[in-house]
Amino acid sequence: MIQLALRMYHVPEVIQVMLDDYFSGFRMRFSTNDYTTNWINLEVGIAMGCTISPILFVIAMEVILKAAEGSAGPANLGGGCSKPPWMTPPLSAPKKMRQGEC
Repeated sequence: MIQLALRMYHVPEVIQVMLDDYFSGFRMRFSTNDYTTNWINLEVGIAMGCTISPILFVIAMEVILKAAEGSAGPANLGGGCSKPPWMTPPLSAPKKMRQGEC
């Protein structure tokens, strides 16, 4: 998903390769008082605590949201009000609608 997002947002290939190399080197193991597992390569996910991780998370979520955009239905706001998917009321909309009352 991350590689797809990077291509979708036209990130230069040299940066894509650099990020792929960086994230492909993550390994982990578990330890207890009596036992330690062998090292395991992590192949899925975004590393927590890495400065680039929030950006990668956001662009990956954007890909998911863009894919869901065409199939999402309107949101029911209650009281007979609904909001079309992915729409923010324009400033010209009635004040009541902009405040989420209807």
